[in-house]
Amino acid sequence: MAGSIEIVCGPMFSGKSEELIRRLKRVEIAGYSPLVIKPQIDIRYSYCDVVSHSGVTQAARTVAEARDILELYSCEEVVAIDEVQFFDEEIIEVVRYLRNDGVRVILAGLDTDFRGEPFGQVGGLLAVANQVDKLKAICHSCRGFNADMTQRLVDGKPASKDASIISIGGLESYEARCLNCYDPPRLINEQLSLF
Repeated sequence: MAGSIEIVCGPMFSGKSEELIRRLKRVEIAGYSPLVIKPQIDIRYSYCDVVSHSGVTQAARTVAEARDILELYSCEEVVAIDEVQFFDEEIIEVVRYLRNDGVRVILAGLDTDFRGEPFGQVGGLLAVANQVDKLKAICHSCRGFNADMTQRLVDGKPASKDASIISIGGLESYEARCLNCYDPPRLINEQLSLF
């Protein structure tokens, strides 16, 4: 069996984890027992389950580093990884190894961070993927259907550009925004300049 890499990506609240879980349900209906992984850092809703913002769940194993995935892998035909943006640089080689071993690898995660830049290793994963599905969310500001940016908020205002990239949170810290409503973060005291 030929392996493959599928990525479901997009901004916060676009349904990435829910789509991952939907695909896993179909895998289980087909009679496969997938290995489902989530990063140890993501404890928003559960320590051991993949959980969508709407409350849909899937049992998972947690790991601290990408290489730990290979320690759990034991010839499963399907491996699914949620919140892939939180993994270290070895995630690309781990995913390629699994694909080359004939595994269908399904990934879900943010493609860009709150600054609008590629998030972690996801850009490299997009480059080696066989299939990419980029989801959009409802804009929290104008209610349009084309939100593809993630806005981090601190006290109701956009986070500064020099804020930490990783900050686990939900509606209390993030909004999905369309490009028209997205307010690009700036350095503290940075003046808006075109030149």
